[in-house]
Amino acid sequence: MKTYSLKPSEISRKWYVLDASKAPLGRLSTQAASLLIGKGKPGVTAHIDNGDFVVVINAEKMVISGNKPAGKDYYRHSGFPSGLHKRTLNEQMQLNPVKVVENSIRGMLPVNKLRDGRLKRLKIYAGGEHRHNAQNPQNLSLTRKGKVE
Repeated sequence: MKTYSLKPSEISRKWYVLDASKAPLGRLSTQAASLLIGKGKPGVTAHIDNGDFVVVINAEKMVISGNKPAGKDYYRHSGFPSGLHKRTLNEQMQLNPVKVVENSIRGMLPVNKLRDGRLKRLKIYAGGEHRHNAQNPQNLSLTRKGKVE
């Protein structure tokens, strides 16, 4: 029996909606990364990007557990001496909650040439509304092991 390798012309992509107010950030990020990679599909191929589109809503109402709001820090450096800047998760959420979700999901994707294309299929919105209703996205429940509702 020969091993079958998926071809780029045979890729079919679905749209999924994840609600950030229903599950912790880590669970949301792992589920979104898995959908973007296409791990749940039977024809998963390492060198071809066959993942789905993911829409994340309610990023501003994201569930964060434990002491992370005050204890988790985000660093950036300007490149100049003494140019290190630090923000807590609370401060970052007030400035841009979309960036927090994007960085979390980006960190869970493998670092290779397919990463940028996968991130382009990730759409994140701070509120509960999105503009992808024409694609008929499926709502994914993160509380019951990722079952489609």
